[in-house]
Amino acid sequence: MSRPPQFPVEDKIRIVLSVLAGEMTVAEAARRNKTSQTSVAKWRDQFLESGKAGLTAGTSKQASSREAMLEEQIEDLKAALGEAHVELRVWKKSAEGRLAPSRTSR
Repeated sequence: MSRPPQFPVEDKIRIVLSVLAGEMTVAEAARRNKTSQTSVAKWRDQFLESGKAGLTAGTSKQASSREAMLEEQIEDLKAALGEAHVELRVWKKSAEGRLAPSRTSR
């Protein structure tokens, strides 16, 4: 027995949204799209769970991997800026010593 064909994500979304909108039942969606009711129900549940996770992530303190990477870059840049500021102060101090008139020249 061969494996049933896989549906593109766009088709699954269209089917699930039709079921959620009440345009058709899970059984009707399965029959029209020549797949099982179990598959359609599983797609619907996955869709709802992913949406729930997306909304939950927006209110939780967990950052996405992209946000975490950007936060790390910000911290690195802050540290580099601080180091550059300290170096600049040291250079200014050393330049003041070289540019000031010598006490022995009087």
